[in-house]
Amino acid sequence: MVKFYGFFCRGALLAGVIGLSALATPLSTPAFAQAAAVQEEANLEPLTITTATGAHKFSVEVMRTDEQRARGLMFRRYMPADRGMLFDFKSEQPVMMWMKNTYLPLDMVFISRNGTVINVAENTEPLSERTIPSARPAFAVLELNAGAARKIGLKPGDKIANSLFR
Repeated sequence: MVKFYGFFCRGALLAGVIGLSALATPLSTPAFAQAAAVQEEANLEPLTITTATGAHKFSVEVMRTDEQRARGLMFRRYMPADRGMLFDFKSEQPVMMWMKNTYLPLDMVFISRNGTVINVAENTEPLSERTIPSARPAFAVLELNAGAARKIGLKPGDKIANSLFR
């Protein structure tokens, strides 16, 4: 069976082959969930968003490989308020995200190579296959819990600081 990645780029759908039944079983076990939580903690990096309301600190998992980007936040049921997931696309390119197999409503922040916010898609619909495009080529996408962008007053032009950005 084919599992589609949670993003599109350069106008083409990226896909990988994974047996869905093999994926679904371990994700639903308590042991897997506990192991995943420990792994997430080990891979957190600091990220600061500077808006008109000040500097807002988050801890993020950075997805750098095709496999990591494909999995993203799929199948997770909870993310702490001060956490997020940052997708590194390695170069600026048109990016389209979707919410297939993602249970959490999210805010998606599209970011340029220098850490400037390009656009924000607020409160995306869980489990939807509707694509969510960057307004122009993006280097990265930050996913936060739905409502976080509004709470901190995030808008295009605001700055993101993380080791990923120059």
